[in-house]
Amino acid sequence: MTPYASPSRLPARPSRWAAGWLLAAVWALSFPLFSPLGPHRLWGCCAAAGYLGAAAVTPWRPRVATAVALVGAVAVPLIWLVLNGRGQSEVIVIERSGRLLLETGRLYLDRPAGAEEYTPYLPGMALFGIPHTVLGRLGDARLWCAGALFGGMWVGRRLVGGRPGGALPVLVASPVVALPLVVSGVDLPLAGLCCLALAAASAGRPVVTGAALAGACALKWTALPAVAVALAVLACCRGRRAAVRCAVVAVAGTIPLILPSAVSQPGELWRQVFAFPTGRAPVATPASSPLPGHLLAELGTWGWYLTVGLLALAGLGVALSLLVRPPRALVAAADRLALGLTLAFALAPASRFGYLALPVLLVVWARSVDPGARRGRVVVGARPDRRSPAVTVR
Repeated sequence: MTPYASPSRLPARPSRWAAGWLLAAVWALSFPLFSPLGPHRLWGCCAAAGYLGAAAVTPWRPRVATAVALVGAVAVPLIWLVLNGRGQSEVIVIERSGRLLLETGRLYLDRPAGAEEYTPYLPGMALFGIPHTVLGRLGDARLWCAGALFGGMWVGRRLVGGRPGGALPVLVASPVVALPLVVSGVDLPLAGLCCLALAAASAGRPVVTGAALAGACALKWTALPAVAVALAVLACCRGRRAAVRCAVVAVAGTIPLILPSAVSQPGELWRQVFAFPTGRAPVATPASSPLPGHLLAELGTWGWYLTVGLLALAGLGVALSLLVRPPRALVAAADRLALGLTLAFALAPASRFGYLALPVLLVVWARSVDPGARRGRVVVGARPDRRSPAVTVR
C-alpha cells in the first residue's frame, strides 16, 4: 500500500490498496498472538477487524474503506481504553507528571524504586498530563498528544502549500500512527513538532521553526537531531542569519521550560531523563527490543561503551552529511532526519521497535504534503543575501 497516495486515485488500483489493508491486518493480528500487553492485544483484535473490513470494501468503495479502517484501528479501541482508564504505562507517567506539577511544582518522584516510577521525559511532556488532572478521563493524555500531532502536521502542510489533507486519514489509520495513538501517545507530540519544524524550515520561516524546535526539545532529548536538520535547511536555503535566528528562538524557548526542573531537581532530571533510558540507572529500563545497540549493551560495560561510541560515530556521520550535502526541501529534510533517528534508535543501549514509527511517519508525511515530492519543480525565493531572486530546482 502506498500510504501517501491521494484517496482520489484509489479506484485506479484497488487491488494494491486491498493488499495493503490485508498486510496491515496480518501485522495487527500478531499483537493478540504474541504481545503480553493487554492494550496491545485489544488494539490488535480491533485493528485487524477494521483492516479486514477495509480490504473487503476497497474494490467498491475505497473512500469508505479508509473510514472502516479508522473505526477499527483508532476509534473503537481508543474509546474503550480511555473510558476504562487503560493504556501503556507511559500514559500513567505523563498524567502523574501533570498532577505533580499542579500540586507541588515538581515533576519527578524522588528516589524512584521501580521502572514505573521513573519519568524519562523532559518537563514539557508534563503539560499533556495536566488535562487529566482537571478533566478526568476526558483529559486523557493520549487525546492531547494526538491533538499536538494533528495540529503540527496540519500547520506544516499549510506552510509548504501542500495538497489537501486527503492522505491524512490513511496515515492515521495505518499501524504507524494508529497503534501509538491508541495505546500510548507519548511520541505523537514530538512527531507533530518535528513535522512542523521541517516544514517551517523548508518554507523559510526561522521563527516558527525555532518555536517548534523549542517545544520538541522540551519533550525529549531525542529531538536534538531535528534541530541539526532544520538549521541545515535554513542555512542552505535562507542563509546563516536565518539559521542563527532560528537557533536563538529555539534556545530561548527551551530554557524556560526546562530550567525550573533543572534547578529544583537536577539529580532526578539527570537520573530519570538521561541515565534511565540509556541503561545507566539503578533500575533497568523496560525498553529492550533486540536491536543492535541493546544486544551490544547486554554484553557488559565494554559493550555499553561500544554501542555509545557507534552511536556517536553515526551522529557524526549524519552531521557531516548535513554540511557536505544539506537538504534543500521538505522531503529531503525528512529523509535525513529519519535516517538519523533510525540510526539513533537502532544503536541506543535501550530502545524499542516502536520508536521506529517516528522515522516512518516523517518520511510518509513529507511525501503526502509536499507538492513537489514526486516531480521536479522550480521554487523562486530570496537568496541568502536577499538582494536578488534565486531559482531552486527541487
